[in-house]
Formats: sequence, C-alpha cells, structure tokens
Amino acid sequence: MASISLLRLSPIPTPKTLSKSHPFSSFNPPLTPFLKFPPKTRLSQKSTVTRMSYNPTPATDRLVSAVSYTLPFFNSLQYGRFLFTKYPSLALLVDPLIPLLSLYRSIPYASFVAFFALYLGVVRNPSFSQYVRFNAMQAVTLDVLLVVPLLLTRILSPGRAGLGFKLMVWGHNALFLFSCFCFVYGLASSVLGKTPYLPFIAEAAGRQWFLSKLALYSDICWPKMMSGYVNEELSAKRNDLL
Repeated sequence: MASISLLRLSPIPTPKTLSKSHPFSSFNPPLTPFLKFPPKTRLSQKSTVTRMSYNPTPATDRLVSAVSYTLPFFNSLQYGRFLFTKYPSLALLVDPLIPLLSLYRSIPYASFVAFFALYLGVVRNPSFSQYVRFNAMQAVTLDVLLVVPLLLTRILSPGRAGLGFKLMVWGHNALFLFSCFCFVYGLASSVLGKTPYLPFIAEAAGRQWFLSKLALYSDICWPKMMSGYVNEELSAKRNDLL
C-alpha cells in the first residue's frame, strides 16, 4: 500500500516536446555547413602542336612541267593570226620566242614528234613523279583539243566573208586567248612548284591520267601474274609426276 501511495505522490514526467516541422513540407532543409563536396577537378588542356612536313617540288620536276606547256602554246599561235593583224603590238610579246619557234618549225612533223614524245616519254613513264605526269597530261589534253577547231575549219570551209568567217575569227581569237592563259598559268604554277588545274582541261586530263596509270599498272603486273601462274602450273604438274 505504501508503494502505491508513493507512486501516486511521485510527479508524472512531462513528455518531451517534438521539434516543430518545417512549415513547407516539400522543402528540404538546407545541408549542414560542415558537409562540403570535393571541388571539381579540371582537366588540364594541353595545346597540341601539329607539325606538317613540307616537301618542296624538285627543280627538275618544275622544269619538265613548265616545258610541257610550251607544246600546246606553240600549236595555238596559228589561232592568233587575226589578233596579230588587228593589233600589231601584241606580236611584240611573241618576239622573244621567235628563235624557239623557228627551231620548232624546222623539225619535220614537229607537233606529232613532240606530242608522242611527251605522252610516251613523260606521261607513260613511271620514273617521273605524279606531279610531272599530271602536268604533262594536261598539256597533251589541251593540245588534242586545239586540233579539233582546225579540223572543223577545214571541213566546213567558212570562206573569207560572211557570218561563217566572223564566227571563225571569234572562235580563233577565243582559243588563242584561252591557250595563252593556260600557258601563263601552267608555267607560273610549275615554276612555283604548285599544281595548276586548267579550266575545262583538268577533269579530262585527270580521267586520261587515271586510265594511263591503269594501263601502266597492267603492263607491269600482268607479266608477273602470268609468270606466277605458269610457275604454279609447272610445279603442280611436277608434283603429279612425282
């Protein structure tokens, strides 16, 4: 009984008050100040320097490429006779080339000899570099295209007056100016060691140059392939006999 009375007389402990909740239920309380994330590491960006090797064009390749453009230029001088007659001052620009022209004209069939020498001796010759062979192919292509108007003139025979004659004069003048531009552009680019791309000529020359490379490759590799095939056949027959 005494114990019951003591329990009644003992003070009732007050319950602990709970912490008040945040007024906004969706809001997360801020993080404690002592929690810190490690700083983001920045990758060190090192500047990379790329070095390109510059291989200058040899002097012999430049010389052969520059000389190859003289072939279509010499053959195109006949188209400039109307301009030389109308403007005699233009003939002064060709005067330094008269010794070379006289030497070129003194050789019989000089244009055909120079054409085949340039095509067979340079374009189809693997000892020359691709730079020289491409320039020679452009010169050969331009020389072939310059023959076409001359053949048309001889076939159609426009005469010496009328509309046909005027069209022939305009066409010859345009061909001569275009040939002069190609000669100067090709000569200057070859001297500087750069690859000239003649308008209307480079694409056709590229196709012909690819075909010439393919033919050259077949001429070189086909005998080797055939010899290897023959050797395999002979070895097989020898094994059969043994």
